[in-house]
Amino acid sequence: MPNESSAPRRRGAVRTEALLQVTLDLATEVGYAGLSIEAIARRAEVGKHTVYRRWPTKAALLLDALQRVWARDLDYRPTGDLHADLREQFLRSVSALTSPPLDPVYRAVIAEAQSDPAARAELHERFLRTVEQSTLKQVTRAQRAGQLRADVDLTFAAEVLCGTLYYRYLLTPHPVDEAAIDGLLGMFMAAYGTA
Repeated sequence: MPNESSAPRRRGAVRTEALLQVTLDLATEVGYAGLSIEAIARRAEVGKHTVYRRWPTKAALLLDALQRVWARDLDYRPTGDLHADLREQFLRSVSALTSPPLDPVYRAVIAEAQSDPAARAELHERFLRTVEQSTLKQVTRAQRAGQLRADVDLTFAAEVLCGTLYYRYLLTPHPVDEAAIDGLLGMFMAAYGTA
């Protein structure tokens, strides 16, 4: 017989997942401006308090939805070949970020973070930090395996790897295409690689 105390937690986790998916689905349909906690609750057929109990703001809800997509679809799939792993993950991320629902949602969250220090801190803590730490984990693993120079701290390099593509995507008219990714990785490997 299942542990009765774990059943409410499972139901809560399932409901949280469902609310995150409804958020992404609705964002695809109506965009950031048309999205509200009330609309999400209505679509999910729950009370507003059910949503507000988990997320105090729309931005917090959207950031958790972005985090869910990262963990489920965009995190690294390491093979042991750092260059190939970075390239494959960057290509998947770019494809996701430039398509609904992530494109309009992410741009809107970034815009809100520019005028709201609390939203900016939340964006970093709930999403960007995860991306940076995951990239740092990949390059540190490659460093230990001898693919990258052992005499350097790769913390800032990992931040630059992530930040360059986000900068290009959010603030320039230039595409984040295979040429841009290959150029960035070429510079990184030339600076830090051992081959």
